[in-house]
Amino acid sequence: MNATERRNAFRAVLAGQACVHPASVFDAVSGRIAADLGFETAILGGSVASLAVLGAPDHIILTLTEFADLIRRITRGGAPPLLVDADHGYGNALSVMRTVEELETAGVAALTIEDTLLPRPYGPDKPALLPLEEGLGKIRAALAARSDPALVIVARTSALSVTGLEDALARARAYAEAGADGVFVTGVTALDELQALHAATGLPILVGNAKAGLGGAEAFARHGGRIALQGHATFPAAMQAVHDTLKALRDGTAPKDLARLPDAATTRRWQRDEHYDAAIRDFMGG
Repeated sequence: MNATERRNAFRAVLAGQACVHPASVFDAVSGRIAADLGFETAILGGSVASLAVLGAPDHIILTLTEFADLIRRITRGGAPPLLVDADHGYGNALSVMRTVEELETAGVAALTIEDTLLPRPYGPDKPALLPLEEGLGKIRAALAARSDPALVIVARTSALSVTGLEDALARARAYAEAGADGVFVTGVTALDELQALHAATGLPILVGNAKAGLGGAEAFARHGGRIALQGHATFPAAMQAVHDTLKALRDGTAPKDLARLPDAATTRRWQRDEHYDAAIRDFMGG
């Protein structure tokens, strides 16, 4: 699929009746594995990107250029339609426009712009939100900057856990009226909150962290949820595997400990590239 086709596929998920879990990916190979397993969508979290590129925690120190370069490798590698966490858009409304331009060029299907005050100021322990008008300005800037109308712009708010449901509803309504394609919410504690957000906006709801025991994807779907994150377990799992493998090699126990690794045929499947395979056949006599 080309970029527009991936974006339309993502829009089809948002327009459907089910709620799907995206694959959390962090590089070209993990994206390709997600596609191989049949995931409809994938997600690159901001915290994961910071760890993958810098080996650093999510303190908003990753640059837009570094983020876009990572995304370009993931989308080029054949990942499912990719949703990315674009944080606060790397600055003010003008920076949001630049962010959208760069990430659209990098091949994302969808991106979120949030109204959290980032980077977090020194002192307060709790996160704070931007004034509504500033958050709204960022969403308008994001919408104005896209050149492919199929690109999905999602407004993200932390208001549920910071200022409460009424503020979350007010912000979600404003973002919907500005033209956002969806609303991403974190801190969901009850299905009624999802229902209220969906009813107030008419938009698909993307669910970040939610209280355990709410019923999962099927319950979210009945209340307007169309995408629900399951966290970002793939990156720490991969790092644990690297650690264990290197430790086995260091300790001289690799043959036994590495017996569980995928066979060569499986890894070749993850490394496939039809574009280059065709070139070998057509131009190099392979």
